[in-house]
Amino acid sequence: MGLLTGETLGPLAVAVAIFLLLVDLMHRRQRWAPRYPPGPMPLPGLGNQLQVDFHDLLSCFTRLRSRFGDVFSLQLAWTPVVVINGLAAMREALVDQSEDTADRPPMPVFEHLGFGPHAQGILFARYGRAWREQRRFCVSTLRNFGMGKKSLEQWVTEEASCLCAAFADQAGRPFSPNALLNKAVGNVIASLTFGRRFEYNDRRFLKLLDLANEQLKENSGFLPQVVHAIPVLLHIPGLVDKAFPAQRAFMALVDELVAENRMTRDPAQPPRDLTDAFLDEVQKAKGNPESSFNDENLRLVVTDLFFAGIVTTSTTLAWALLLMILHPDVQRRVQQEIDEVIGQARRPEMGDQTHMPFTMAVVHEVQRFGDIIPLGLPHMTSRDIEVQGFLIPKGTGLFTNLSSVLKDETVWKKPFRFHPEHFLDAQGRFVKQEAFMPFSAGRRSCLGEPLARMELFLFFTCLLQHFSFSVPTEQPRPSDHRVSGILVTPSPYQLCAVPR
Repeated sequence: MGLLTGETLGPLAVAVAIFLLLVDLMHRRQRWAPRYPPGPMPLPGLGNQLQVDFHDLLSCFTRLRSRFGDVFSLQLAWTPVVVINGLAAMREALVDQSEDTADRPPMPVFEHLGFGPHAQGILFARYGRAWREQRRFCVSTLRNFGMGKKSLEQWVTEEASCLCAAFADQAGRPFSPNALLNKAVGNVIASLTFGRRFEYNDRRFLKLLDLANEQLKENSGFLPQVVHAIPVLLHIPGLVDKAFPAQRAFMALVDELVAENRMTRDPAQPPRDLTDAFLDEVQKAKGNPESSFNDENLRLVVTDLFFAGIVTTSTTLAWALLLMILHPDVQRRVQQEIDEVIGQARRPEMGDQTHMPFTMAVVHEVQRFGDIIPLGLPHMTSRDIEVQGFLIPKGTGLFTNLSSVLKDETVWKKPFRFHPEHFLDAQGRFVKQEAFMPFSAGRRSCLGEPLARMELFLFFTCLLQHFSFSVPTEQPRPSDHRVSGILVTPSPYQLCAVPR
């Protein structure tokens, strides 16, 4: 066998270059289809990877929207995506054509994290029978959470009392509330999935919460985005461990907790929690290869619920408390309503919502202003669709810019300011707005929305029932500026919680 020489290397390089160019042109062909959404010119092989700021996608998309309009296209390596902006386009895509936009892009990284083809969980599951089966199961379990001795509302109100006790332990000194909010919300998810609560200093619980937050930083990075766009890179030895270490460690911890549940499960007793109910379904599905109820899927469903349920609600509550110390007049009005409707003697209940329009307006405005998941989760078209006159082919990824709806200047009077009156009519009655989409819309809207709404109302009212919150003296006034990523968080701040 002869060695490659300069004479042979030249033609080989040209041949490889031509091959890659042809592959690139093949993947770009839909950009030349009539009425395909406009977008920036992609580079051969890379697409628009170098033109997209993965650390601040929202600002990047806002700039591109000003150039190309509400519906524009990108090429991420060889993956075509379309970004949807504005209320009209969002409704057209997610609501009017919900069946056709309910799919998720393939996530080959899951297989490299140890999941088989029959384990997709629920957040990123492809649209089909398995997803419908799991969504039905999760929704019914949330709705009927009385399998054990307590209802889900009881779990939340009791945890709210534990959270208030932890705030009281700060004795009015300045502190950051984030860790305590994480623990309280984490315990609600633990009660749902494992029928138990953890002490706030439990080492394994703290590790679980830390890993949940690490996953957010992990997925916001450039390397994971490149791996999702160019899945062939997953075959590079050790790359998955380097790109997703927290995700692997998080799932290993979930495996431990599921194993403990399995060992203590008494089949003669009603299920204590979602894990027990899932294990019962696994038993029923034995011998049915089509069922999505299997051990692999159990760990992924629990992982999805833990990850999605903890970081989103605790971040929203962190926004709520920040906005209360920045707007003491709003805080006082909420407390006045709490005193009139609930008083100090009993715990808040979900039934109180109908009598507390201002508090409801504040909770909704916190979600609108905080805008914590500005781009939602990616969708994919399952057939050719039309949005705002543009044709989007089957198999195209969709980014839904929810922030463009929550901050739409044509809908909201003060889109970039905290203004609870957005949700009140002239008579002071609570009004829900069509452009309120923090949980997305259509078939893939957040299945945890009822639980999140319950937690936000009960935790928020319980905290303001017992404490007045203020900026610590001799500290600069905190900012309501956003720290951008997959999840938008408030800038770090401290507060003082003074018992009322």
